[in-house]
Amino acid sequence: MKISSLRLRYLFDRYYNKTATPQEHDELFAIINAGAGNEELSLLIRQAWDDLKPDAPLFNSDKTSTILKNILGTDTLGTNSKTHNNIFLWAKIASAAIILFFVSFGLHLYFQPKKVAQNQVVKAKRALHDALPGGNKAVLTLANGKTIILDNAQNGTLAQQGNTIIKKAADGQLIYNVSALANANSAPSINSIATPRGGQYQVILPDGTKVWLNSASSLKFPTRFTGVSRQVEITGEAYFEVTKKPAMPFRVKTNRAEIEVLGTHFNVMAYDDESIMKTTLLEGAVNIKNGTFSTRLKPGQQAQINTTGQSKVVSDVDLEDEVAWKNGIFQFRDAEIDVILRQAARWYDVDVSYKSKIPAKEFTGRISRNVKASELLNMLKYAGINLGIEGKNIIVF
Repeated sequence: MKISSLRLRYLFDRYYNKTATPQEHDELFAIINAGAGNEELSLLIRQAWDDLKPDAPLFNSDKTSTILKNILGTDTLGTNSKTHNNIFLWAKIASAAIILFFVSFGLHLYFQPKKVAQNQVVKAKRALHDALPGGNKAVLTLANGKTIILDNAQNGTLAQQGNTIIKKAADGQLIYNVSALANANSAPSINSIATPRGGQYQVILPDGTKVWLNSASSLKFPTRFTGVSRQVEITGEAYFEVTKKPAMPFRVKTNRAEIEVLGTHFNVMAYDDESIMKTTLLEGAVNIKNGTFSTRLKPGQQAQINTTGQSKVVSDVDLEDEVAWKNGIFQFRDAEIDVILRQAARWYDVDVSYKSKIPAKEFTGRISRNVKASELLNMLKYAGINLGIEGKNIIVF
């Protein structure tokens, strides 16, 4: 059985803090039973033991064996020789292995009640808050200035503008339906939808194009597409699945460039607080224009434009990484810590502050966007980043 060091540390930390799910518990003990990761486990256990700083010396092998039998049960140990051998192999590698079981059953309270009680008081004083993940939240602004808070709105018809009916579907999508009797000569109204920090939303535009908005993003669009092109404007980040209409190209305007497509799947990340705007193509073809810079992307390519207007095209980008947010995942590959924390700030609606300079570290990992902020931060701690949450702030020490 192969297991990454990062995953093992994550499972150990979840087990140690009694927050492991049944699946994570089973996964950790499957690793133990397979005899995998013994060296890493030994280090983790010794670190956990050092944190407790017991007055008594580490248990000898006889004492460890006795307590293990009492905790697991003699019959349990005897029914599977492989499990029996591996558990004792683990205990032999690190005589402090018993700490795992102490944590589960609270036995260390018996051996050092006074010290643990003191530690609990200190930890209580230093207790950090947590932040819940974001969800489907957005505000729709109609042409007349009326606003509709979509997360509070009832499903069904929300408004009608001309021959366009605006509906909220049961799954939270915002849908624009244009009547076949719409007057082609009448000017369409302009609407906008904006997600707050901690929000996301999906919109189906009048032509059937699907748009996923990430947190702290906005989309401006007409209630009906007319003329020779379909044009929308975005800030922040959005993923598009554009309906094909060769006679009416689809154009996306951002703060740094204009993207033209006929029918394709692509992601645009254009936050004002990010140094690089990225357009990533998954399917089809797009043209990127920015001043004198113009290029046509192929699937798997990404156009990057920095704040000074300098541009380049990167080939063979990891498409899964770029659209992980749309699929409910935080996914990073050699990502800088400040980039990760800006994503966290937008999703958990918190601020980030640094007590010293930004750590010059890169991180690779993957975790659901549905977890609390503390679980994401725990992953970063394994990379050697000392941070926590206080109120509405992520603090890097």
